[in-house]
Amino acid sequence: MPIKIRLRRMGRKKQAHYRIVVADSDSPRDGRFVESLGYYKPLSHPARVVVDMERVDHWLGQGAQPTETMDSILN
Repeated sequence: MPIKIRLRRMGRKKQAHYRIVVADSDSPRDGRFVESLGYYKPLSHPARVVVDMERVDHWLGQGAQPTETMDSILN
């Protein structure tokens, strides 16, 4: 059961914002998750990212793998 740090799509059609979540890699994109770590709003100018870095470090220490998009957001 690999754990991923990934984005969960929220919001209306063509007005998306995302929650940063820790989820099982087998669960669907908008499905069940373990913990919410923050959010990402790409449509605001400038794009807004709020992340609890202590919890991200905790989950990375537990072996969670960030997706490519999350890796670029975190860096």
